Amino acid sequence: MKLPTVDITADFACFTRPEMKVERTSYEIPTPSALRNILQCILWKPAIDYQLNKIEVLHPIKWINLRRNELGNKIANPSTKTMQQNTGNLGLYIEDNRQLRAGLFLRDVAYRIHASFVITNKAGANDNLAKFFEMFQRRLQKGQCFTQPYMGTREFSCSFQPADDNKHPITESKDFGWMLYDIDFSDAKQPMPLFYQAKMEHGVINIPTRSSTEVRG
Repeated sequence: MKLPTVDITADFACFTRPEMKVERTSYEIPTPSALRNILQCILWKPAIDYQLNKIEVLHPIKWINLRRNELGNKIANPSTKTMQQNTGNLGLYIEDNRQLRAGLFLRDVAYRIHASFVITNKAGANDNLAKFFEMFQRRLQKGQCFTQPYMGTREFSCSFQPADDNKHPITESKDFGWMLYDIDFSDAKQPMPLFYQAKMEHGVINIPTRSSTEVRG
């Protein structure tokens, strides 16, 4: 079932390219997985799954260079014994692990999301598409969300609203080449990245289904 169309806007965005290890560099357009996450922030239920159909780029693509403080290490996952005995290093001192890193991000972004959803095998007897459609539409119109949606990274929060018919996609066309589509977690021990060739025609990017031959792992 097709969802109501959603407009999202933000001051900054970073849809990180996986090949850039240390310095954060964004794709020129959002990844399907990042936009799916925004929809899940509005309405998440185990009984439904989202499929991106089309992305419309509403603002011209603009860039900004920023430097940010990041942590160089992760907090260790202590064992139960360590926690009970209160021994070892159970925390992380920011001042000792702070690193200044540069990033190339998008600025003044606006997109329109066209998506649909399907019922998963976790749906109950009383679950149906019409029920979840009404729930999503109601939450969208009221601006409600379970968690704050963001543009790629959590510090770049975004706003969302029903599509404004007075706004139109940009006229630019471009081939962005192969970019990240999603992560396949069917094998929990070895998640596999999936890629697709993104092409924009007059500000519109059509998204293939996950089962399409256009999506490759």
